[in-house]
Amino acid sequence: MDANYIAILPELILCGLGILVMVLIPSAGREGQARLGYLSLAGIVAALVASALLWGNQGTALFGMVFQDAFGNFSRILLLFASGSIALIALPYLRREGILMGEFFCLLLFATAGMTFMATSADLVMTFLGLETLSIATYVLAGFRSKDLRSVESAWKYFILGAFSTAFMLYGIAFIYGTAGSTKYQAIAEAVSRDGGLPITFAVGVGLLVVGFGFKVAMAPFHVWAPDVYQGAPLPVTSHLAVGSKAAAFVALLRIFQQVFPGLEGDWNFVFWTGAVLTMAIGNIAALAQSNIKRMLAYSSVAHAGYLLVGMAAGNPLGAQGILFYLAAYAFMTIGALAVVQVLSRPGEAGIDLDDYKGIGFRFPFLSVSLSVFLISLAGIPATAGFMGKFFIFSAAVQERLYWLVVIAVLTSAIGLYYYLRVIVLMFMHEAESEPPAPTLQPSLRAVIGLLILGTLVFGLYPAPLLELANQAVQF
Repeated sequence: MDANYIAILPELILCGLGILVMVLIPSAGREGQARLGYLSLAGIVAALVASALLWGNQGTALFGMVFQDAFGNFSRILLLFASGSIALIALPYLRREGILMGEFFCLLLFATAGMTFMATSADLVMTFLGLETLSIATYVLAGFRSKDLRSVESAWKYFILGAFSTAFMLYGIAFIYGTAGSTKYQAIAEAVSRDGGLPITFAVGVGLLVVGFGFKVAMAPFHVWAPDVYQGAPLPVTSHLAVGSKAAAFVALLRIFQQVFPGLEGDWNFVFWTGAVLTMAIGNIAALAQSNIKRMLAYSSVAHAGYLLVGMAAGNPLGAQGILFYLAAYAFMTIGALAVVQVLSRPGEAGIDLDDYKGIGFRFPFLSVSLSVFLISLAGIPATAGFMGKFFIFSAAVQERLYWLVVIAVLTSAIGLYYYLRVIVLMFMHEAESEPPAPTLQPSLRAVIGLLILGTLVFGLYPAPLLELANQAVQF
C-alpha cells in the first residue's frame, strides 16, 4: 500500500492551483483578478481531463484513504463540470457587483477539492476532511457580498447550522470506530458482515452520519437553512450550494450505503422513505408560496433532494444508477436556470421577484426560452433530462415494491409542475408592468447556457450513454 499520487492527480491540481492563486492575489492588481479566474478555470479543466484519463483504474491510493474506481471518477467529472460552469458564470457576476477578487476562485478550487475527496474517500476520516474543506470554503463564499446584509446573514446561518451537522458527523464516526475498530470503509464492511447483526452503537453511529449528510443535502427536517442561505448567497454560490455541495454529499452517502453497508439498506429503508416524503412535500408545497424566483428555486432544490432520497430508499443498483443520472441532469438544469436568473437580474440582485418576469418572453427570447427549457426539465416533463432522471429513480422504487412512495413522488411532482409553469406563463402570457432594462449577455455566458440546454435535451432524448457510464460507476 503506497501513496500513488497519480490517483489523486485531480485533487493535487485543484489544491496546487488554489495555493498558486492565493499567492498571486496580492500582486495581481485590480485588473489581474479576472486573469486569476481564468487560471482557476484552466485548473478545473485540467483536473477534469485528469479524471477522464484515470477512468478504468481500480484499487486504493494515498495509503488506503481514497478509492480508484469508476464511481469516484464519474462523480469527479460531474463535480468538476459543475464547478467549471460556476467559475465561468461567476466572472461577469463578480465584475458587475464590484467584488471581482481572486479569493472567490481560490475558495472555489478548495471547495471543489473537498467535494472530489468526498466522492473518492475510502475512509470516514477522509470523508470528514473533504466535507470540512468544502464547508469552510463555502461558509466564506456564502458571505462574499460582504456589504450586503442578506449575504452576511446567510453565511452566519450556514456556519452555525453547519457546525451542528459537523458535530453529529463526528459523533457518528466515533461510534462507528468504537464498534468496528477502524474508520476505513473496507474494514467497517468486514466488521458488519462478520458480526452478522447490527450493534446498537453501530446503528447510532450510522444514524448520526445520516443526520450530518441530511443537513448537506437539505433533507427535511434538516433543510431549514437552505431557503435563507440560497436566497442571501451570491447567485453563483447559490448554484454551488444547490448542485456541487448537494451532489458531493449524495455521492458520499450513496457510496457508504452501497459499498460499506451492503445488505443493510432494508434496516434504513424507513428512514430514507420518511425523509423522502417529508422533503418532497415540504419543498414543493413551500415553493408554491414564494414570490422571489431565487427562493422558489431554493425550495425546488429541497424537493429534488427528496426525489434523490427515493433512490436511496430503493437501495438497489438501479436506484444508485438513477441517482447518478439524476445528479447529472440536475446539474444541467439547475445551474442553467440560475445562470439565466443571474443575467436577468440587476446590480445588487434586484429584479428577481416573479413579477419582474412578466412580459419578458418576447423581449428577450433567448433567455426566456432557455429558462423555460430548464424549468420544464425541473418539472420532469418528457423529452428532458429531468424526466428521464425521475423515471429511473421511480422505476427503482417500483422494483422494490415501494408503490406508495412512488405515488407520493408523482403527486408532489404535479405540485411542482404548477410553480415551474407559473414562471413560463408570466414570461409569455402577461404584459410587463414597466419596461425592463435590457440584460447584458456576455458570449461566455451565452455559450455556457447553450451547453447546459444541449445537455438537458440530449440526455432527455438519448439517455443511453450517460446511463451506461452511471451503470459502470455503480459496479462496486
